[in-house]
Amino acid sequence: MLRGVTLAVRGGEVLQITGANGAGKTSLLRTLCGLMYPEEGHVSWRGHDVREDLPAFHEALVYIGHEPPLKADLTACENLRYWVGLRHRVAPQRVASTLESVGVPGLADRLVRTLSAGQRRRVALAALLLLAVPLWLLDEPTTNLDAEGQRLVTSLIEQQASTGGIVVAAVHHELSIGAHRLRRLELTTA
Repeated sequence: MLRGVTLAVRGGEVLQITGANGAGKTSLLRTLCGLMYPEEGHVSWRGHDVREDLPAFHEALVYIGHEPPLKADLTACENLRYWVGLRHRVAPQRVASTLESVGVPGLADRLVRTLSAGQRRRVALAALLLLAVPLWLLDEPTTNLDAEGQRLVTSLIEQQASTGGIVVAAVHHELSIGAHRLRRLELTTA
């Protein structure tokens, strides 16, 4: 249960949320994106309570939880075209080039169920680039990634912040983001 959490994040900032298992990191992210409602208080986006127009708020964000939201019996390309296609059209060539940019070239036509956990995570990271939204909510974004993949996540987060985007990431370890962009929130268990 979360109590006494107040925060504000501005464009160009990265908020790193840390805490022990069960401290509420995932619950906070789910609350921030409108999947859960707080018993008290509210979540605002651009000065308005997100509940006033939840669909408009959802258009401005992408949430990637512990498990990437991918369908096992679709290919990587089909997953991304569907996921991104809910918001805007995306050409298959763009999907393929984005998959290449996140380190999984040649996987566009492979079924997701045949991919490793790290490859599935990279496919989900491709969605961040294809969706091009101002707010990223990431729950353990480096899970199942090797050192190169972890550097990729850092690079993507820095790129998002440098263009004025906002990143809120729940992590178990420190993000390697420039101190001028990084803010920290430590959740504790009672």
